[in-house]
Amino acid sequence: MENINFGVKVLYEDNHILMTYKPAGILSQEDATGAPDMLTILKEYLKNKYHKPGNVYLGLVHRLDRPVAGLMLIAKTTKAASRISEQIRNRTVEKYYRACLNGAIQPEKGTLKGIIIKDSSVNRARLTDNLSEKDAKEAELDYRMLSCKDSISLVEIHLKTGRTHQIRLQLSEAGFPIIGDRKYGEDRPGPGDICLESYKMAFDHPTSKERLTFELPLGDHWPWRLFAEERADSDQGGYYE
Repeated sequence: MENINFGVKVLYEDNHILMTYKPAGILSQEDATGAPDMLTILKEYLKNKYHKPGNVYLGLVHRLDRPVAGLMLIAKTTKAASRISEQIRNRTVEKYYRACLNGAIQPEKGTLKGIIIKDSSVNRARLTDNLSEKDAKEAELDYRMLSCKDSISLVEIHLKTGRTHQIRLQLSEAGFPIIGDRKYGEDRPGPGDICLESYKMAFDHPTSKERLTFELPLGDHWPWRLFAEERADSDQGGYYE
């Protein structure tokens, strides 16, 4: 594991892929604000590490919202990017998130389905009943409560579709907004960061076809630390090596 600028980490690297950790507050890719972004940081990392002149290719095959931390898979070649993107389209890439929610979520496990539209003018998503509306897309996720302490639920989310702000919007509409997510109705005082992270990914390596799984341990800061001790002896694991 290599630490880079702004808390970005490279957890695994070979000739085809990078498995990285994106901290909260870092963009997935460059935008008009000029704020730090994963692709620019990682390109600079590769240029320095391998003394590469000129431009470095990196393929962004999926994104995380700026306030969301966790695992990000980056392709180092166009072939790898194409093959991983195909897996994502075919839904053979498994993406799991963890979230801390206010209240004991009920039912403790279930599926949330809806139709989501993104309003780019205000950077928000909303639900609609009409799939024929412009830019409307179906959204689906499974969730299950892992634990509940101090009226906070630790929930695992298995993302079936990757829509804008999907997890944040669907959980909020279900009555259980994510702690720290003020965009979608959470106003409980907290440390500032949204309590949502991409913590587990499984996919087939683009060339060897080996099934790879990467998983992050629970953090030691509030509110994650409420659950860290009871999970320490489970199969929570650590970084894939």
